[in-house]
Amino acid sequence: MNLKNRIWLTALVSAIALLMIAGCGDSSKQYKIAISQIVEHPSLDATRNGFLAALKDAGIEEGKNLKLDVNFAQGDPTNNITIAQKFAGNKYDLVLGIATPSAIAVVQNVKDMPVLFAAVTDPLAAKIVSNLEKPGGNVSGASDTNPAAVEQLMNFITGSFENIKSIGIVINEGEENAVIMADMAEKALSAHGVKLVRAAVANTSDVKQAAESLIGRVDALYVTLDNTVIDAVSSIIQVANDNKLPFFSSDRDTVEAGAFATVGFKYYDHGYQVGQMAVEIIKNGKKPGDLAVTVPDKLDLILNLKAAAAQGITVTDAMKDQVKDKATNIIE
Repeated sequence: MNLKNRIWLTALVSAIALLMIAGCGDSSKQYKIAISQIVEHPSLDATRNGFLAALKDAGIEEGKNLKLDVNFAQGDPTNNITIAQKFAGNKYDLVLGIATPSAIAVVQNVKDMPVLFAAVTDPLAAKIVSNLEKPGGNVSGASDTNPAAVEQLMNFITGSFENIKSIGIVINEGEENAVIMADMAEKALSAHGVKLVRAAVANTSDVKQAAESLIGRVDALYVTLDNTVIDAVSSIIQVANDNKLPFFSSDRDTVEAGAFATVGFKYYDHGYQVGQMAVEIIKNGKKPGDLAVTVPDKLDLILNLKAAAAQGITVTDAMKDQVKDKATNIIE
């Protein structure tokens, strides 16, 4: 082989090698993702786990090619801001805010990195985005509220419990997502002549006392996706069981913990959906602002039969017939 042919052969081999590397992607890339989460509780933890599972399924895994910076604000707004400011001063491939207060702080402080949010009730009202279909800029994510869920749950309550004329709700009126959902429930209940009675709390330690203050004044209890309240929801379950009051919630995890019913979805699936959005951004080069904000679309009635027994509820066949996925969503 003469020199000219050797040069051509070397060039050809190099070109093939480069094409093979390009086809396999940059397997050596190390990713950095920061997560801010308002508190640790089952729904938000499931959201985070679902998010990380989607990344893992796409080949991005902590301990291999992913460095995580996970921070919990312990329910403190000041901590939220401090965490977000710390994120803004570092460099990440993506920042995730879980729950409305944490998402707001991240969006307000992180301007030059991709930002996603999860477990946010109303991204428009929270001013996290101004357009759900085309958020624009560096932000997108997923709302954990399908507006139909609250109305469907209230319709189930009023259609199944003729004796319920008032429902008590323990609520942190300073948590915007909780107020939005409570207002939605109040509107839906008023159409059936049922009253919503509010017991306000400022922090988690107030929840049990607030629930007890509703005894004798209401026929049932209800909670929204209120992070302050959910963090201490076991105390409400105890109050409901001790006083034989039907207890309804806005999320599956609280039903699994001991509430009787909700119209909801799995937060793990919600987080997984956001994780898939993250993959599109950090691996496939999509811009966050081009990704539409999503909402859960697999709503179903979820019943806990043990909770029903503890709260003095007779679960009828008519109630069970309203559950679409009986194998998964009737909890025995």
